[in-house]
Amino acid sequence: MKPVKEKKERALGIKLFLKAERCNSPKCATVRKPYGPGMHGQKRKRMPSDFARQLKEKQKVQLLYGLNNRQVMNLFRKSSPAEIFSALERRLDRVAYYLGFAASPRIGRQLVSHGHITVNGKRVTIPSYRVKVHDVISIRPESRSGKLFEGLDERLKQQEVPSWLKFTIENLSGECIAEPDLGGAQVPFDISLVGEFYSR
Repeated sequence: MKPVKEKKERALGIKLFLKAERCNSPKCATVRKPYGPGMHGQKRKRMPSDFARQLKEKQKVQLLYGLNNRQVMNLFRKSSPAEIFSALERRLDRVAYYLGFAASPRIGRQLVSHGHITVNGKRVTIPSYRVKVHDVISIRPESRSGKLFEGLDERLKQQEVPSWLKFTIENLSGECIAEPDLGGAQVPFDISLVGEFYSR
């Protein structure tokens, strides 16, 4: 049986890096089979309706950030596109991934929920915790020798940290130095289409 998350990536037609290193290898499902899953995946050529396009973008947000429908709905009904993007990107699990502490966003959620990440020296176990400017994010000292952090040094050498974060390799900590900028970011989903989905 093929991994459910890889099937979802293929159905959405985009690589969301949900399977850590596998997504950067030739084994990645979206590379090996760049078409939808199922026996008719290669034959689906119809132009999608407006609703189908909106639904697809909404599903990308859910899968990428690990959110349920209600969480996405509440976020998109109350905020501007820039505020939505900032709220999503400043999630602690996402920041842990950006800093290189986790090999994928999914593992980032696991690290946070299991208490391996600290904010300003205090352990935080809520993946949706929103990191604020000047917050310092670190790996809990007692956790650094754990299996989840195997290969961390090598991963940190290759990690490209967003401009709104600053990473200090000497003490393995990162700091939020600005708000994420929607204008200068490569966003893998269309925020306006998700907003249209919830404005119906």
